[in-house]
This record gives sequence, structure tokens and C-alpha cells, in this order.
Amino acid sequence: MTGRYSEHDHEHYERPRRRTRPRTKDRPTYDDAVEARVVTVDRGRFTLLVDGHRAMAMKSRPLGRKGVVVGDRVRVVGDTSGADGSLARIVEVVERTTTLRRTADDDDPVERVIVSNADQLVVVTALADPEPRPRLIDRALVAAYDAGMAPLLCLTKADLADPETLLSTYRSLGVPWVVTQLKGEGAGDLTELRDRLRGRTSVLVGHSGVGKSTLVNALIPDAGREVGIVNAVTGRGRHTSTSAYLLELPDGDGWIIDTPGIRSFGLAHVRPENLIEAFPDLDEMTETCPRGCTHGGDEPECGLDEAIAAGEADPDRVESFRRLLAAREASTDW
Repeated sequence: MTGRYSEHDHEHYERPRRRTRPRTKDRPTYDDAVEARVVTVDRGRFTLLVDGHRAMAMKSRPLGRKGVVVGDRVRVVGDTSGADGSLARIVEVVERTTTLRRTADDDDPVERVIVSNADQLVVVTALADPEPRPRLIDRALVAAYDAGMAPLLCLTKADLADPETLLSTYRSLGVPWVVTQLKGEGAGDLTELRDRLRGRTSVLVGHSGVGKSTLVNALIPDAGREVGIVNAVTGRGRHTSTSAYLLELPDGDGWIIDTPGIRSFGLAHVRPENLIEAFPDLDEMTETCPRGCTHGGDEPECGLDEAIAAGEADPDRVESFRRLLAAREASTDW
């Protein structure tokens, strides 16, 4: 080669090597991290309860797409003083004891964790104004059983309708219940409800307008949850709670998590074998079922039908279980 080029010139035009820090398998131990509890989530910012006071935090990058939800126990580093402008960093989510999930629809493969570490699901429903929606109640019960949470049916506005009409449907399931009312004799008496909440972490779910926020404000006077009204035309309430919120009951008697009103409760994540486990007396009667039996009413050789024929199973209880099973397949349009 002649002129201004030589056989070595191509070496000067090679792309320079990237200068990166050497990879290491060592990861921070975060020995100085403190434990906290997630109170609420708002646009990527987390309000935490740390040693009795509140602090703001964000999720650390190593957590990736791992979700952090209300009720989570987390480990945090950084400024946890709670002072204005302070911001801590969540570096670990402690293993959850329970997770309450739902999907957008019954055929949606994507699960959404609503809250974690709650041991009781309180299904709040009004007896009137708006009218009760049994299908939503059934679906919430299915989600509770699937999550391993104890269910509680809380009926509000008993001054407007007789609770017995609705209660007769759920007696065979053995679901405990409490009845509250705003007017008339016994109005505002929440003694029984307080007893059911004491010493537990309870999450309140229900559609808009049933009185969840009113209950929360009565249980925790300084909660300040916004209360809405029911539309006289549609019979539906307006969303007043926009995000889940963890609140401590007076005197440290327990915790409640108020959630936004829901209009759908997809159960694509629930498997029939998980649901039957919530009914131990019926579960043992399904040992003779053929492989793949869903235990529904249309199964030709289900052990539940054989147990009913032999007088070993309560037909009403089997029917109640199958109603919950069918709720998993029903439409989520309320």
C-alpha cells in the first residue's frame, strides 16, 4: 500500500472497547436496613410506618418489577426520619403470609395483588341503597378461601331492609356475619364488629356506596376517609377511596385496610382444587372423584353427588360450595 495509507492503518479505525466496571457476585447485605410496613401507594411513592412514625420511600432498582403493595412488610435504608423532603429506599420485601389477588376478567392470565399479610377479608355489602350483589359477595368469598383468609360478611344499612333475606343464603357456608345500621334502634353500635376485628389485620372490600368509608370513620374517628353518595338513577356509588390504605384501630387492637370500591372481581387465578380445600368436610368426600373433576354440578361421577346419595353430605352445603365454584365462571359485570 502506498500514499498516506499503510497496512496498519485499519487498527486505528477499530471501535474502542467499552470500559465497564468488572461484574461481581457480591451484593449489598443492607445490614443497616430497618423493617417497615407499607401504608399506601401513590404513583410510585410508598408511605411507610417505621417505628411508630410515617416515612416516604421509593423502590430500589434491584427489586426490578417486583410489586410492593399495601400491607407488605419491607426492609428500607436511607432517611427514614419522616422529615419533609426525606426519602428512604425499599430494598427487600419480606415473605408474605397471605396475598389477596384478583384479575381483571376470568380469562385474564395477569394477577393483581390487592393487599398482603391480611388474615381476614371483610365483605361489606349494603342491604339496600344500593341493592346487594350476591355474585360479588360469592366471588370475594372465593378469593378469601383461595388466599387462606378468614371471611366475614358485614351487612350495612339494616335500617333499610331485613338482613335475614340475604343471610339465609350464606348460613350453609358457615360464614360469620355482623349487621350494622345508621338509623333507628341500635344505630352506630359497632361493638360486635370491633370484637371481630380485634387482634387481626382485616381488609374491607365491597362495591362503591355500601358504606365502607363510613364504617372506617366510625371505627377510627381521625381516619378522615371521604364519604360518597349513591346515584339515585344507577343505584351505584361513587368511588371515594382511590387507593388502599392501612389504618390502625384505636388502642392498637388491630389493623384494617380500606380499599377502593370494586365493580369486577376476576378469579382466573383460582383453581377448583384450591377452593374445595376450604371445605374440609367436603374435601374428604372427593377422594373417589376421577382425575380432572371440578366438583361442579355437571360432573357425571363426582364424589359429592355420591356422598349426598349415601346421606353423608349436607345437600345445602354442597349446593353452596357449587355456587361459589360457579361464581368463578360467571361474568364479572355487576
